[in-house]
Amino acid sequence: MRVVWGRMLAKVGGVFEKFGKRTLAAVAAGVCCLAFAAVGHANASGGGVLKVRLGGDRTETRIVIDLDRSATGRVASDGQDDRRVVMNLPGVNVDRTLQGAGQGLVKTWMLDGGPMGARLRIDLASDAVIKRRFLLPPADGAANYRYVIDLAAATPAAAGGAGRVMMISAPAAIRPPPLSLKKTVVIDAGHGGKDPGAIGSNGYEKDVTLAAALALKARLERTGRYRVVMTRSADVYVPLETRVPIARKSGADLFISLHADSGPTTSTRGASVYTLADRAVARSAKLVSKDDWFMKAGLQGDRGVSGILFDLTQRSTKNRSAKFAEMLLDRISNGDMMLLRRSHREAGLAVLLAPDVPAVLLEMGFVNNAEDEAFLRDPAGRARLMNAVGDSIDAYFAQETRLASR
Repeated sequence: MRVVWGRMLAKVGGVFEKFGKRTLAAVAAGVCCLAFAAVGHANASGGGVLKVRLGGDRTETRIVIDLDRSATGRVASDGQDDRRVVMNLPGVNVDRTLQGAGQGLVKTWMLDGGPMGARLRIDLASDAVIKRRFLLPPADGAANYRYVIDLAAATPAAAGGAGRVMMISAPAAIRPPPLSLKKTVVIDAGHGGKDPGAIGSNGYEKDVTLAAALALKARLERTGRYRVVMTRSADVYVPLETRVPIARKSGADLFISLHADSGPTTSTRGASVYTLADRAVARSAKLVSKDDWFMKAGLQGDRGVSGILFDLTQRSTKNRSAKFAEMLLDRISNGDMMLLRRSHREAGLAVLLAPDVPAVLLEMGFVNNAEDEAFLRDPAGRARLMNAVGDSIDAYFAQETRLASR
């Protein structure tokens, strides 16, 4: 298996090299010196990224990634369609996500762990070109490597520069959701409207899930750290096939679907969490758009690369989903809602199919069990459960993210 994946990664790297070279320009003499302000830092235990620095203005902006090792950058998405640049640093680790408000031509940036290693995403403040990118070794008092990306404001002359620069411009209508300095959590209240879900002694599952979703939304928004998106916030019907696209279009960092189970007997009770089963991963391909970065990478080189990158992205997403599921179960088990004996389960549920958004489905209990239903319908009990869910979300992002400060 290692040999197969090694060959696949080598193939991907080769294709990135092909279209990455299009953005390379010779490092011209007399490059203007820019004053840099440190905007992101990370403790690099086991990682390759030390910090990220930006400098410059709306004419020319430089991004410097300080590394503890040599690295080669690969352009995964050139931004021509959506004004977002995606750059991979294969083989480079980043132990926590770095992100921050931009400077000059950079509106917002984020550096995290992607399927190819470290991944830098840049949203541009205005049309720009990648003027040059290069690696500087330790020298002249600098103890570490520096990967440098220079952006320049786009001009008509730059746009026709015979391949020496890369135009980055797009109509606003096709741009992806902006990179957010807050983590985006999508809460999916199961069922709704004409779809009542399971039936309990005192009502429908759809009412329990909506009440819980609103309680979780309030819990997360109180912290000021999250942007919360609801698939529904009232008793309306939302088709199952549109719920994951809502998460993807909103740029979700985490998707959690809330449900209440119904068992064959009224004695069964307890919460459980579902993540995507291996047997269902192929269905995720139906959600892929031609605008996804891994599809663009394939279109610019070997078409087989898009499939390889899709698999790597999905594998990373599946691992993150499993990590969050365990954190969620740990927090719930410390409260007064009991768990099913086999509480972490896998299934091919439609709401878990996003290839690039960590997702779980939480069965909060059984509505046809008197004790579970009473707990879920009690505002105080429901609040305690959603506080535990909120605590697990906090813990998940505490591991995943360190916000950069200027």
